[in-house]
Amino acid sequence: MGLVIDVPLNTSLADLDEGLRTLLKRELSHHGFEGVEISFDAPSREWSGKLTGPTVSLFLYDLREALEQAEISGGQRRGNGGPVTTPPDLRLEATYAITAWSNAVEDEHRLLSQLIAILHAYRELPADVLDERLAEAGTIETVVGRPMEEKADFWSAVGGHYKPSVDLALRLSIRSGAAFVRGPEVRTQKVLMAPVEGAGRAMVELYRFGGTVHDEVARPVPNAWVAMPESGAWTSTDSRGRFVFDRVRPGVHRVLARTVDGAEVAATISIPGENADLVIDSPEARANARANESQPQSSD
Repeated sequence: MGLVIDVPLNTSLADLDEGLRTLLKRELSHHGFEGVEISFDAPSREWSGKLTGPTVSLFLYDLREALEQAEISGGQRRGNGGPVTTPPDLRLEATYAITAWSNAVEDEHRLLSQLIAILHAYRELPADVLDERLAEAGTIETVVGRPMEEKADFWSAVGGHYKPSVDLALRLSIRSGAAFVRGPEVRTQKVLMAPVEGAGRAMVELYRFGGTVHDEVARPVPNAWVAMPESGAWTSTDSRGRFVFDRVRPGVHRVLARTVDGAEVAATISIPGENADLVIDSPEARANARANESQPQSSD
């Protein structure tokens, strides 16, 4: 198994900013809050002293893993002849401190009230305000009104005046760029055997080979009986439909598989040189075939 790193392009935090800007401007305008600016700067004294109109500050001040939503298992797919395992997505929680700024305190309170109502209404960010890459990452949940730290410490850190604020936490998935790639499964193995008796002491080639038994939609068939009738060898499939034969002489062999309910499939395999992947009809497929055969044929 080898580790492959292919880090994807990720601009999720900047995309979050733009999604929030689009959502808030759209919803604020519906209730007459026209011309409100959306800023992502730290609400410091220097910044607030330059404001010329009503402004909403969304300052991203905390990033952490959403541990209660953390996944413990990754995904698996097939590629290059073997399974590819990817680590689970990182569930990231991004927290914004949201404040309203205007010349009059009453106007700030009106604006902050409307902001709280908007954010409380959307338990998920709507897809139509999200960038395509961000939308593909999955649902972005919202949690309103839960501060990460004491607000007095927050305002001291950013160098601003204390103001009423509300926290907005957004939970999103960050995909991993790592993958664990397992090499192709070895189906055939060559073994050289030297007989104890015999003048020539010639080397005899014997092979270990295997295969799978699955149905027409690639579901493994466990506990199927698999035999090589001419040599008298037999075995059974495991839970993943796999089987293995040891000490097989080279040449052309017939392989027969039979399920517990009597369905059979046979194939002719050359050893070495071919894998034995046997496809056998599922009970559903056999039932459908029998139903079709029992229907009367229409006459012209």
